[in-house]
Order: sequence, then structure tokens, then C-alpha cells
Amino acid sequence: MSDGPHPSPFDEDADCTSRSFVGSARRVLIIGLDGATFDVLDPLMAEGRMPRLEAAIAAGTSAILRSTIPPITPAAWTTFLTGKLPGSHGIIDFERYDVHTNKLYLNSTRCLDHVRNLWQILGDAGLRVGSVNVPMTYPPIPVNGFMVSGFETPGPHSDFVHPPDLKDEILARWPDPTLRTKWQRRMFGGDALFRDNVAYMSRSFHQGAAMTKWLGDKLGWDALMVVFKLVDNLQHKAWRYLDPRWSHRHPTRCELAKEGFAEADKAIGTLLDYAQANDAAVVMVSDHGHGSLEGKVQPNLLLQQWGYLAMRGGGAQKAVRGRRHWDRLRGRTHKFQRVGDIAQDLAVDFSKTRACVMHAGMAGFLYINLEGRQPTGIVKPAEYEALRDELKGRLLGSECRVNDPRGRTVPLFAEVHKPEELYGCSREDQPWLPDLLLTPHESLAVVRKIRGRHPVQWLPDRRIEGTHRPDGIFVATGPGVRRSPPVEDGSRSLRTHIADCAPTILAMLGLRIPDDMDGHVITDIFQTPPVVEFEASQLPDTTPGVDRTPESDDVYSEDELQQVTERLADLGYLE
Repeated sequence: MSDGPHPSPFDEDADCTSRSFVGSARRVLIIGLDGATFDVLDPLMAEGRMPRLEAAIAAGTSAILRSTIPPITPAAWTTFLTGKLPGSHGIIDFERYDVHTNKLYLNSTRCLDHVRNLWQILGDAGLRVGSVNVPMTYPPIPVNGFMVSGFETPGPHSDFVHPPDLKDEILARWPDPTLRTKWQRRMFGGDALFRDNVAYMSRSFHQGAAMTKWLGDKLGWDALMVVFKLVDNLQHKAWRYLDPRWSHRHPTRCELAKEGFAEADKAIGTLLDYAQANDAAVVMVSDHGHGSLEGKVQPNLLLQQWGYLAMRGGGAQKAVRGRRHWDRLRGRTHKFQRVGDIAQDLAVDFSKTRACVMHAGMAGFLYINLEGRQPTGIVKPAEYEALRDELKGRLLGSECRVNDPRGRTVPLFAEVHKPEELYGCSREDQPWLPDLLLTPHESLAVVRKIRGRHPVQWLPDRRIEGTHRPDGIFVATGPGVRRSPPVEDGSRSLRTHIADCAPTILAMLGLRIPDDMDGHVITDIFQTPPVVEFEASQLPDTTPGVDRTPESDDVYSEDELQQVTERLADLGYLE
């Protein structure tokens, strides 16, 4: 393989007939800032800490980017890549509950072979694509270009890259190409350890930019994307040092956290320069926003108190807690064990349980124990809809309103959705969707375990971290992008949705939009209105007659499951 860039289909002498129209940009470089929010970025820009981002916004257009429901990484980035809502692509969490086996599995690209993503659509049109560290791209799929999978990759031993022969070259330059290191904790680590953690994250930003440029030069590109995943991790772990309500108590760590964002800005600058040198428009997006995590709500405790859920007796709960404690000491977990079912991890007596939250992270995913569906189902199909309505009413009712530490009366759940109504889909087409999706109050996260006797456990100030919010960021700049009026007081009139990104990028590059995308072209960002035409969507190539099972989708070995679940649990995505 040569060291020089591969000829792009849009080079001066290349045949451009694969494009439907003359687009507004020759190329598009996409920078993902995972979890970024203008609530943090605007004050940092005002302090002069992120001049490259500030200049890009001033020269182009910025908007509030609404995330998916729930606003969680796998659902949101999959929506970004497909232009489809979770009811179409089927990813709502890192985990997936299989109603037929009563087991949990981790999602991966194997669960997405029924939809085409942006890279496949562009590649089918003859354009070269590159994807670096984008979540929900493991294992990497074949593309017309290259793909380095995201942080859900078990480690550098894995097959994390397409084409495979790039692996050794990448590892020779970057021993940790998929960012597997989690936030380090040590007793008495203090500010020095915090500094080391932020330094690792800062290095990851520069590594992402360097890897993107090296691969782009080596293989050529028309659309190129990198995600700075650890922007999200930095906010999860350092929120109380960034939030002005608490940051003044920790001036040293506040300064270190801000320095981390300053380093991210330098990496953004590297990519902005690279885009300019390649005559590319730039799109910057986050999959969701961020805010404070001030407590954890336990819906399964409520279900138990209300008589919908029964726990196993005979010390089963103590045994589960003891095993969890022992597993933590050994760095192990049985959550995704190959044998047994979810009852072994929750100590729930499903023979007497009508409803249970089977998995949770930012949101809660509640399933009715339905006869004829789950192996232990006891709820008659004729009772199903009435039970859903009953539970939804109680979860949104006065029983679930509490006083927070500041004396405000807040609901435990801001919204409770029936997924088929939320997403406009069929439950038969997406059998792993929950029966109710529980969106907590913005400062809370849902946990499925039961601990104590109170439905919500508020965190002391010293333990406050960050959690996700629905409003992320969108920035476009460069060739063909309209320059918007200056942003005043952080107020942005333009609001759009993360599902709009894929069709907008296709329009930028002069391609028709598949007619099954849920998103729309963001026409307000263009200097000249783009041509927006639609074409019949194409289904991915699949093997007819293959009976897919959850086990066939599971790409992780036992040891790999341990590595990935520890990493996700460290950020609060799994509990």
C-alpha cells in the first residue's frame, strides 16, 4: 500500500458522475464532539480558551442539535449515521433485552445490518469515506475507504479496522487507537491523578486528529469523520469542576478541566486547517448535551412497593449484592453471562412479577412480563394495554413527585413513553423495544438495582458527576455554508435534530436523499439553497432465510465483555 493519498473521486481529473448534482462542497469533514454542550463551550469561548471553535462559529452557522429519546450515545450516533430514529434502526441503549430468552446482550454493528448508514450510501455512490472512533462501529463494516471502530472496541487485539491490513501500521503509531483506558482511580491520588486523567483525554484529542489526517492522506476521502469521545468522559467525571455552582470550590481542578477543553480546541484547529487544505466544508456535532447528575431513581423499587414486582426470598438479594461486591473486587461482572438469565442478576421472582425495568442507564426500559412472550410471562395479553396505561399514570403521578436537596418539588420521571407512539414504529418490527420508556428528571439517572427504601438517592456534592441532556451542538463552516449573525448571550435561533445530519451531508455532497430517512435537510445553513431530491431507499444485502438470534449478533468473548462492560459502567451507562 502506497504512502501517498489515494485518488479521490472528486479530484480535479476524476469522474464526478456518481454525484446526482453539483453539491455545495467538494468534500465534508465531520468532527464529533461527544456530549458537547454550548452550556460549557460558550463560557470557554468567552474566556478565550477555544479560539478555533469560536472562529469557526463566527465564520459559519451554529445551532442547538436535539438528540434522540433517550439522549444516549449508541442511539444518537446511530441516528446521526442513518438519518433514522431509534424506532427504525432499533438501537436505544448499549444493551438489548431479548424477551424470548430473558437475557441481556450488548449492541454492535451486527444489530444494524437491516439499515444502510451514511458511509454505505456514500460508498455506493462511488465516494470514498473515512470513519475514526465513531461509537457503534464495532466490529467495523466494509466501506469504500476506511473505518477505525469506536470506544466499544474491546482493545487493540481486536479486529478494529477496515481494511484489516491497516491494523499493524496503526498500532505501530498509536498503541491505544480505540481509547480503551477508563478514568483512573487511586486512594490518595488527589490533584496529581486528576491531572493525569485529563492529560490522557487531551492526548486522545490530538491522537484522533493525527490519525484522521494520516489515514485521510494515505487512502483519500470525500467524507471523513472523527469523534472525540473523551469530551463526554471529561464532562462525566469533571462536571462539578465545570459547573459554576460548584467550580469555585475546586479552583485547581476547574483549571485542569478547562485546559482539557483548550487542548480539544487545538485538535479541532488541526482538523479545520486540514479541511481548508482539502477544500472541505466542516460539520461539527455532538450526540447529546450534558448537565449535572444529582441523584439516581430506582423504578424497580417503586414497582416492588406497588406490588408489580416480587423479589426472591431466602437471602437471594443479599447473595446478589455479595456477588456484585466480590465481582467488583475482582474486576468482573456476571451481567452478560452466557448462561442463566436476568433473574440471576436482579434476584427478581418473575413467577410473581408483572413488570420490571430490565436495563437502565440514562433512562429506564420497562417490560411487562407477558404470557406467551417471555418464558416466565404471567400477564395475560388481554391485560397488557390496561397495565401499561396504569403504570404510565402512576409513574407520572403524584406518587412520583419528591423534594430535591434544594427544596424544589420535582417529578422523578419527566416523561414516560410507549415506544411505538414515540417513534412511530411497529412493536412487531422491533420486538426488543421496551413496553414503557422512562425518561427521568434532567438531574437524575435511572438504575435498575434496588438499594435501600427510598425511590431516589440524592448524591452529596462531592459525588456529583455529569449526565446527558437532550440539547447538543451543531456547527457548519467552510465552502457553501452561510454565515449567521453573531450569537448573543448564548441564544441560538436555529434548532435542528440529529436525524437531520445525514440528509444534510448528502445534500452538501450533491446526492439524493433516501426516502426512508426520518431527518430533513437543514436548508438554513447553505449560502445557496441546495438541490433536495429523494430516491427509493435500498435495503442492505442480507442473506434470505437466515434465522437471526441474539447470540448470532453477539460479537464479544467472555473476556471482551468484561473489558467493555467495565468501561461503560465507569461512565454510568451500565449499573
